[in-house]
Amino acid sequence: MKEVDFLPVWYKSGRRRQVSYRAQYITLGGIVVVMVLWNVIVAHSIFRAKGEVAQMAAAQAEVKVASAEYDRIKGQLKAVQERAAMLEHVDSRIDVASVLGELSFLLDKSVVLSKVELKAEGFSESTERKSKGRGVVRSAGGNVAGRGRTAVGDVRFRVVIGGVTSDASDVADLICRLEDSPYFCQVVPLFSRNKEIKSRRSDTGKGYQVSEFEVSCVLANYDEARIFAKEQR
Repeated sequence: MKEVDFLPVWYKSGRRRQVSYRAQYITLGGIVVVMVLWNVIVAHSIFRAKGEVAQMAAAQAEVKVASAEYDRIKGQLKAVQERAAMLEHVDSRIDVASVLGELSFLLDKSVVLSKVELKAEGFSESTERKSKGRGVVRSAGGNVAGRGRTAVGDVRFRVVIGGVTSDASDVADLICRLEDSPYFCQVVPLFSRNKEIKSRRSDTGKGYQVSEFEVSCVLANYDEARIFAKEQR
């Protein structure tokens, strides 16, 4: 038995077109939804990236401020270090009152001083003096090692004391006391000689026999090993 299709061709074509249109609409709707979701995701990513960029800019500004503050503090520290080095260079590291107090403690009552001299000398000058074998003491304002500059920086102080005593043995006792004192080192007697001192009250014109002396020593307020190592560098 043969089936007979009574639907017209135009109706079947229209139905096929409607199905095709519906599929296209669904596809386009899906594409639109995907595009909207994509735009939302991209917008969110952009917003988050802008926030991160803003945070990085704020952090960068803080880093710049901290870097500028670091440079300022570093400059101040360098200036302070330069000043400290300058002060260390010119500091004599000597307490005159303590030195005079130690001398007063060491001197016997029979010893009368006529002079006390403290003279700065460079270590190179001291070495040159030893090599020449001379007992000359130069003042702090004189040339150091023949280079025409004053004795500043790493220097040591030479003390020269002179006076009279009633007995020559007192000079030897004074030298021993200076050698035993922690304040002084390299004690060297420059001279010791008899001398007659006339008295104004004496009618006969006779004087008194005394022993005149001069002693040289060095203040023991420096570390010779450290100075030598510093000069070697």
